[in-house]
Amino acid sequence: MAPTLAADPAAAAPGDPTDSVSGLLTRLRTLYQETERAAEAYNAADEALKKQTADTRRTDAELTAARRALARGRDEAGRLARQQYQGRSELSPYLGLLLAPDPRRALDQEHLLARAARERAGVVTRLQAAEKKADALATASRKALDRRKALLAGRQKQKDAVRTRLREVERLLASLTTDQLARLASLEKAQTAGAQNQLLGSGVLDGPRTPSGAGAEALRFAVRQIGKPYEWGAEGPDTYDCSGLTQQAWAAAGREIPRTSEEQWATLPRVPLDRLRPGDLVVYFPEATHVALYLGDGLVVHAPRPGARVKVSPIAANPLLGAVRPDPDGSALKTYAPPELPAGATDGADEGFGGTRPEDGVQPEDGVQPGDGSQPADTEAR
Repeated sequence: MAPTLAADPAAAAPGDPTDSVSGLLTRLRTLYQETERAAEAYNAADEALKKQTADTRRTDAELTAARRALARGRDEAGRLARQQYQGRSELSPYLGLLLAPDPRRALDQEHLLARAARERAGVVTRLQAAEKKADALATASRKALDRRKALLAGRQKQKDAVRTRLREVERLLASLTTDQLARLASLEKAQTAGAQNQLLGSGVLDGPRTPSGAGAEALRFAVRQIGKPYEWGAEGPDTYDCSGLTQQAWAAAGREIPRTSEEQWATLPRVPLDRLRPGDLVVYFPEATHVALYLGDGLVVHAPRPGARVKVSPIAANPLLGAVRPDPDGSALKTYAPPELPAGATDGADEGFGGTRPEDGVQPEDGVQPGDGSQPADTEAR
């Protein structure tokens, strides 16, 4: 377990020139963590909304089919009612049988009449069943639409929370001088190096490590994304957030994994750090709000924060929670050549304050447009 990297301003010696910068770094890290927590909550709400939208569409399709079947049943019942009305003056089947000159023909007619009666009874039964099914589906459709509206509202709430945190980061960064920004980057680098040296010095990552075939493919995909901007809620191909990158990397390797870092941590098999192999997912912070792919040799590939780009970082750049393996059944390769890293793969601060402004990771506002006439349809700017 890597040490917590957030500096404690109170721990600095009185008069220490890094005291205010240490406090700023702690504040920035807190804001970025809160942003990522809200972003992952947004991702979870977005996934739930996608599933609910599919369920709503399925229910609506079933309701449409049930209503069509009900209309056909009513047409059939109406036809039989008209036939019965038009034949109301005919003799009773039993009286017709007694008076018929040809008893055999009369018996045949009686058989046909009995069959017609059964058909009428069947129509009534089917009509009643169709009405019951249509009513039940109409109720289910209304409930599905209500759930979808609630999920839309919840997702918007999470989006607003992300934007609020990003605006706080932007205001804080805008208030800093060039010298303060340089000192922030220097302090972050020093703290990360200290945590990295402590982790590597423990020997927990020693030994040759090779990925599975799928893990190697996931890493090749992730390395090809290096340099692409972070954007919260994004799943590629041009921008990514942390869990969007890990999900798409493993999708490229033929493995479907959950969308959010919290779900990846909660559902995928855990693996201790002394068994960590390239391609495994490294999860950070107590609430599992950040995730990266282990590259090997104490390095990870990840989409760090708003304002940053997909890059290679020390594994201890953030406080480690643990690791999970998307393919526990995959055998490690006997030989493995790591993917070649592009120039500048390790450039940039992990916190994002050394490069572009944080609003570069903000999505445009969602639009809500009319869908098929029965429910609103939302559009995502990816």
